[in-house]
Amino acid sequence: MNYTIPLFDLHYDHDESLAAKNVIDSKWISMGPQVKVFENAFTKHLNVKYAVAVCNCTAALHLALLILDISRGDEVIVPSLTFVATVNAVRYVGASPVFCDVTSFNDFSLDPDDIRSKITNKTKAVIVMHYGGFACNMGKIMSIARDHNLYVIEDAAHAPDSEYQKQKLGTIGDIGCFSFFSNKNISCAEGGALVTNNEEYAHKARLLRSHGMTTLSFDRAKGHATEYDVISLGYNYRIDDIRGALILSQLDKLKADTDKRKYLRGIYCEHLKNNPKIIVPYDLYEERTSDYIFPILLKDSTEEKRNNVRDQLRREGIETSVHYPAVHRFSIYRQFSCQLPKTDYIAKNEITLPLFYSLEEENIAHITFALKKII
Repeated sequence: MNYTIPLFDLHYDHDESLAAKNVIDSKWISMGPQVKVFENAFTKHLNVKYAVAVCNCTAALHLALLILDISRGDEVIVPSLTFVATVNAVRYVGASPVFCDVTSFNDFSLDPDDIRSKITNKTKAVIVMHYGGFACNMGKIMSIARDHNLYVIEDAAHAPDSEYQKQKLGTIGDIGCFSFFSNKNISCAEGGALVTNNEEYAHKARLLRSHGMTTLSFDRAKGHATEYDVISLGYNYRIDDIRGALILSQLDKLKADTDKRKYLRGIYCEHLKNNPKIIVPYDLYEERTSDYIFPILLKDSTEEKRNNVRDQLRREGIETSVHYPAVHRFSIYRQFSCQLPKTDYIAKNEITLPLFYSLEEENIAHITFALKKII
């Protein structure tokens, strides 16, 4: 059906059309100068030393694990309340995911205490996912990692403008991974980036994203090199210049987008405050966040009741989603399944309401009125 109020909408205008046209007119559309300009701009935005643009965040996660030499026999502590790609990347390198529960019904981030309890002599890394753009407790998590000599990979797919104690998310652990998928705060349809302050990691990422080749096609086409060697078993994880230009244009809009989402989130919270049947996670959160989504959690509910609420909102023309089905419950991960009671409840009773730059205050009034009427 055609929704009156969609879950998200692109923050695109003439700027993106012009950016794409300029690249097409340049006659160089594969990875080239626009990707490099974006990488430089992203390092400045995040205040990090190195950024390596890739075709998506899943590729960035895969590269991160390869770079850190994580492989078969290793264990990686992961969230279950995440998009499945966070965990799939662990299996790509043959390692085993160890699922961890969330902190609370108000904080969907990994529980540091549960992380500590899951560490074994096989544990090599922790992947944190900053749910909705809200920071995990990176102070505690980094302390645990240092105590046990573990790597920390930040899945910052939701968090291109989020902070933890004034430091940008994705720059606190060993490697940060970002997404520029079509519904993200910065969008170029499909894209991602790996960021780090470690020069060796960045060098390896650049090699691995392009077949392990020592030079790129653009370098050879412009006469900067005439030949290449292949020194690593790499992948085709490159991103093209059209999307590089789109991300650059989106990066210019990011601050305004973040500020507007914060304003809209405040309106949602005002409409839903003191409702005895709803929890609004992170309602008292004070740090800067990208506000990628607006989740709510139904109290004393069941999956059937949650699905009925979503269906009635759909009939009102309001699109919703679920972030996320629990990964440890998927058939492919049954062998790694464990008891995660908070994650299980959230996965069955969370509803994601519309949130995007052009959403209007009257839209939120309509959504919250319909929601309160239904529940």
